[in-house]
Amino acid sequence: MRKVRFGLTLLLCAAIWITVTSCFNSSPDYISTNKTRNIHMIVKMNRGEYWNTVKQGAEAAAKEFNVNLTFKAPNSESDIDRQIQMVEDSITEKADVIILAASSYMGLAQVVDKASYYKIPVISVDAEVGSARVTTYVGSNSYEAGQKSAERLIQLLKGYGEIGIINFTNATSHEEGNSSSSIDIGARDADEREKGFLNYAARYPNVHVVQISYTSSETSDAEELTRLMLIKHPALRGIATLNEIASQGAAKVIQSLGSGTIKMVAFDSSPSMMELLQDGTVQATVIQNPFSNGYLAVKHAVEVIEGMDVPERVDTGTKIIDLDNMLWPENQKLLFPFVR
Repeated sequence: MRKVRFGLTLLLCAAIWITVTSCFNSSPDYISTNKTRNIHMIVKMNRGEYWNTVKQGAEAAAKEFNVNLTFKAPNSESDIDRQIQMVEDSITEKADVIILAASSYMGLAQVVDKASYYKIPVISVDAEVGSARVTTYVGSNSYEAGQKSAERLIQLLKGYGEIGIINFTNATSHEEGNSSSSIDIGARDADEREKGFLNYAARYPNVHVVQISYTSSETSDAEELTRLMLIKHPALRGIATLNEIASQGAAKVIQSLGSGTIKMVAFDSSPSMMELLQDGTVQATVIQNPFSNGYLAVKHAVEVIEGMDVPERVDTGTKIIDLDNMLWPENQKLLFPFVR
């Protein structure tokens, strides 16, 4: 019965949110919609709730600002070469602006410099890229997101115990250890989330991060890493996961153990994650604002085309969601960003 009531509540909140999203559907007077702009958006992966929502936000802005939006993404976040080729193709196709969520901070740097050479502005979204030629960055502060994850998990553990982290990497293979220095993670957001978590956890002498594992873009890989972590560290009290794939995989394993066995703070806000919060498998999740990331990236791309000044960074924020606050109206807007 509780799940039925919960589902009805979500549908009601979603319906309310549809009515308030009209703020996205009126073009600012200073942006002309009389001409079509060709904007290419290249993200890390062509599946997953997070990237689907980024695309949804981009499409809403494309409709509003008369943009011909080309959306591209490889099958896996690990396929850096494919992502580089997609940027190369967008240069050849003479996109007006390229919006890029880079799977590798340095791996995509050279091709971004090449785009700049051909006078094609690049906007970084969600994950930064190591090029001084990027016009602006739209996304969350990954370091702060990592700190929020650590703060909540340590609260749940009452300030003591062993913690494991499941992070993500674009590498085709991964290593496990107590430090991220053993491999080149590649994705800037992964690195910054981990640093934020570890720096916050270091304040607590009775908290010990005993293992950090790195998953690819497959949920099954995250499941296996979680199982191995629990076998290696039977006294583990908490797990933090730092992206959607890691969260889905780890949660499946923890759910099989029974509610309350391991405390978990996840990342991102898929519908299945909301169910895991409800049944107690996950105690909290750090959510971003993927709809706004996509929407604002396209909006600022149009402003760049029009010769307008855009901010160097646009922080779209992160927030901790748990069972107590997930139905608050302001949080429903983040969790269910429906548009007409």
